[in-house]
Amino acid sequence: MNQGSGGEVVVGFPGVAGTAWTGTAGETASADRKPGPVRGSSISVVFPAYNEEQNIEKAVRQAFEVMHQHFDEVEVIVVNDGSADDTHDILERMKAENGNLLPIHFPRNRGYGAALCTGLYAASNELVFFSDSDLQFDLREITRLKEWIDQYDIVAGYREHRADPFNRRMNAWGWKMFVRMMLGLKVRDIDCAFKLFRREVFKTVQLTSVGAMVNTELLSLSVKHGMRIKEVPVSHFRRVAGTQTGAKLSVILRAFRELLAMRRRLKLA
Repeated sequence: MNQGSGGEVVVGFPGVAGTAWTGTAGETASADRKPGPVRGSSISVVFPAYNEEQNIEKAVRQAFEVMHQHFDEVEVIVVNDGSADDTHDILERMKAENGNLLPIHFPRNRGYGAALCTGLYAASNELVFFSDSDLQFDLREITRLKEWIDQYDIVAGYREHRADPFNRRMNAWGWKMFVRMMLGLKVRDIDCAFKLFRREVFKTVQLTSVGAMVNTELLSLSVKHGMRIKEVPVSHFRRVAGTQTGAKLSVILRAFRELLAMRRRLKLA
């Protein structure tokens, strides 16, 4: 990691040419330059969802309520990743009430990455935001990201005080360290599900991960393409309903396989 002009952090991948990123990794919203003018009158909100019948209706209603306070046009895309509960029926009922809700249903569970990518590439508005549908974030904090999007291609939240069980926090720390070692990607909170993008990002970055590696792939390829990334702190809350799946052994093993494939892909690029 080197210092670029103006004190910005320059991040590159070891052994891979042309991968400099002039972002400001690990700094708070007030640590470098002042926010510029607000960009964007339209936003697409993407929620991956798997067996979230207890959370999905509240998440969708909150998204419309909050985003309409800051954007003229709002669409919410929920990718139902083969849920076995009533997530499908809840979404279809809500779609009949609101034409700006776009549910996408997978007939079987394909993985978090597949669900997220499908939603991101289906987005049609100027800005694209994604979060999880488990209500562990405060969507009102979109303002923390929005104020920086005029200067950056991606504004990524990091959980200031992570409200997950100890084993998940340790897994996340170990994953972050392993990614740094393998890819040289120095980001505070790779998998934080609170990120805002200019839609042009997804015209350039082609994602292939179907599992939990998707955030690592997204940020790594964005860095490779010279996109500017800003990190800002966001709040995080304990899950109160539904079941987390990210700590399953099968999910972790698939993420490691995808990481190794990502490293080879970057070296060959």
